[in-house]
Amino acid sequence: MSMFQQLAKAATMAAIAILLPAPVAAAEQGGRYWVPKTTSLGPYWRPSTADPAQYSEPATATQAPYSGPTTTSPAPYSGLIKTERARHAQWLVRNPTKRSATTQVRKRSPPTAMARAAPVSKTHHLILQVNTNDAAAMNLTLNNATNVTQHYKDLGETVKIEVVTFGPGLHMLRDDTSPVKARIEQMALSTPEVSFKACGNTQEKMHQAEHKDIPIVPQAQVVASGVVRVMQLQETGWAYVRP
Repeated sequence: MSMFQQLAKAATMAAIAILLPAPVAAAEQGGRYWVPKTTSLGPYWRPSTADPAQYSEPATATQAPYSGPTTTSPAPYSGLIKTERARHAQWLVRNPTKRSATTQVRKRSPPTAMARAAPVSKTHHLILQVNTNDAAAMNLTLNNATNVTQHYKDLGETVKIEVVTFGPGLHMLRDDTSPVKARIEQMALSTPEVSFKACGNTQEKMHQAEHKDIPIVPQAQVVASGVVRVMQLQETGWAYVRP
């Protein structure tokens, strides 16, 4: 080999030695290992030890430990309901005290349950009208009052009955002419649910016609008008029956 060829070979080797470190150093400063351009980089690039944060491969998140049920609203179904139920069951096993406390909150106290189960008592109201001087009709009225009272007693319910007399029916409550005076006295003691009302207008007309005072049995009360009394009671929801 000639001297010229040896000098050219030495110059070539020196140039290679100078140019080769430059791309390697530049790649290291950019955070990547330098690889030849003909080599595939793959789906992820690997970080250098100088800057690991540049690593772009997704990391697996660490699941926080289960701390019991939360009070927030449940999220939409995400496919993990069975898993959450299993974790909740394991948490209840590890925390029996909290489990019993939760159960006690859900249970209804006995007094509250009894109060809700107890039926609401209803008071029934009935008007019985008598406007004829007929002993049979008067006894029928008292029979009806007795039967209705006993019916609601058997059901454990209450009832109020008012016997209203006017016109010729006032004789039922007249102390001097009543054919059922003894029964009224007895019912006043045994059946306090039944009361008796005498029409004041009728009493006054009988007084004018007979020219004497019209005595009323002490178990009855005189009202201004028998018809008006019936109307007033009906307007407040009382049931009306004429025997």
